[in-house]
Amino acid sequence: LGVKTGAISRDTGQGPLKATENPLDVAIQGRGYFEVQLPDGSSAYTRDGAFKLSPDGTIVTSAGNPLQPAITVPNNAQSVSINQSGQIEITLQGQNTPTQLGQLQLATFVNPNGLEALGDNLFMETAASGNPLTNNPGLDGTGTLIQGYLENSNVNSVTEITNLIVAQRTYEMNTKVLTAVDKMLQSLNQSA
Repeated sequence: LGVKTGAISRDTGQGPLKATENPLDVAIQGRGYFEVQLPDGSSAYTRDGAFKLSPDGTIVTSAGNPLQPAITVPNNAQSVSINQSGQIEITLQGQNTPTQLGQLQLATFVNPNGLEALGDNLFMETAASGNPLTNNPGLDGTGTLIQGYLENSNVNSVTEITNLIVAQRTYEMNTKVLTAVDKMLQSLNQSA
């Protein structure tokens, strides 16, 4: 008797974008995940594009996981530019023309809801998600990148709290109906 969770679903829809003006913040507009390397050497996937530089200049997540393929920014870089298709260019001290440094790639999955959540905005591939399909941003249905932006949560907290209140009220009404039916059955049993 009672209730139990029947299923859990994950909303993998696009969240609103927020400007940060940080050149290493990169938002994905559309489908795709950044691939990062975990400390044990395995790969994980994230949409969290709040990147920073490690002490040796490698682009890493806020948790320190290196982006894959690994890209290292030299210490004498004056600026970093990332275009919509993921090409990274830097301007070095004393130079006017930018130098191409590398290419960001995105992984897509046949069933992104099948990814296993690891926490900290990280996901692991599973048999249900299928193998990752890695491609340059903007190709074959893969999303594009926007430098200087981050993706916010796609959950509207006001709507979710309203839905929770509606569910709670419905539960209360159902318990009152069950209590009334129970009292009617007791009355019927006592009079019989």
